Amino acid sequence: MNAQTIPEQPADRVRRRPIAIANWLYSVAFLVFIMVVVGGITRLTESGLSITEWKPVTGALPPLSEADWLSEFEKYKQIPEYLEISGPAGMTLADFKSIYFWEWIHRLLGRLIGVAFALPLLWFAVKRAIPNGYGGRLVALLALGGLQGAIGWWMVSSGLSERTDVSHFRLAVHLLTALFILGGLVWTALDLRQLACGNSRPARMTGLGLAVLAVLVIQLLFGAYTAGLNAGYVSNTWPLMNEYFIPGGIDWTSGFWTALNNDPYLLHFLHRWWAWVVVGFLVLLARKVRVVSRRASIAIHMAFGSQILLGIATVMTGIDIHLAVLHQAVGALVVASTVWGVHLLGRASQ
Repeated sequence: MNAQTIPEQPADRVRRRPIAIANWLYSVAFLVFIMVVVGGITRLTESGLSITEWKPVTGALPPLSEADWLSEFEKYKQIPEYLEISGPAGMTLADFKSIYFWEWIHRLLGRLIGVAFALPLLWFAVKRAIPNGYGGRLVALLALGGLQGAIGWWMVSSGLSERTDVSHFRLAVHLLTALFILGGLVWTALDLRQLACGNSRPARMTGLGLAVLAVLVIQLLFGAYTAGLNAGYVSNTWPLMNEYFIPGGIDWTSGFWTALNNDPYLLHFLHRWWAWVVVGFLVLLARKVRVVSRRASIAIHMAFGSQILLGIATVMTGIDIHLAVLHQAVGALVVASTVWGVHLLGRASQ
């Protein structure tokens, strides 16, 4: 006797829709993670200023002939980075192609993320599969992704006329926006997974969760400033900086606020020691969520533990590029795991 097929119930279809959207958001979050990693490589290889124009559509294609490559190289030769650094160092066309590659890949990934978000969103909207209350959030994430593209060009343009590198303030905005998008994607996907399990209320933000995120954002800001100012190079010793706990060389002449936002010695010092404040908050978060999800607690511990070790190793190797890229990659994982923990905390308080 053939087994009789049980017809699918409407409730099954309703549960599947949020799961499908959540899986899609996790996929986009993974692309954003790759984008952050490639962004780190682009910065560390000094590739970010190699493409001197913003062409959102036609720029998707790289130079296809030797004449095209020479034309792009000539444009690069007009900016201060080449005139003061790359040119005197003897950059060749082959060298230029190498840095151009990373900036082009970085921008191409941005376009890919836009398509990977916009088209499925349109599909889910046409199919009326987006649960109530989530349409606005998804559109906001799409708009923020588009804004991120504009922020990227705003950052690059700061290094094309008077500077030999990009503004560290604009770099910080660019990086923090990318990590905010990553966190927003993960949080929304977690809400949708809960909706599929019958919990219709999104997780709320608790006081502890907000405090943990605030402390982490400060550390990410210090990290972005450290990267933008090449402050990692001012000391290759740990735990002391050039034989001192508080390093010499901090320029206080323009006041505390100016030093806090611009001095590489002070920012390096703050970045390496504020990290332990972050660790304290993350340990507390992990202990709180352990009763709900042991996996989340382990993920948080593994992320910040690896990040601390990578940070120390990066400093002590004089900013080895492989370790520095891993440091930025694991930083994104710290953000994702922290969002997971804060989300669990918000669910447990309901």
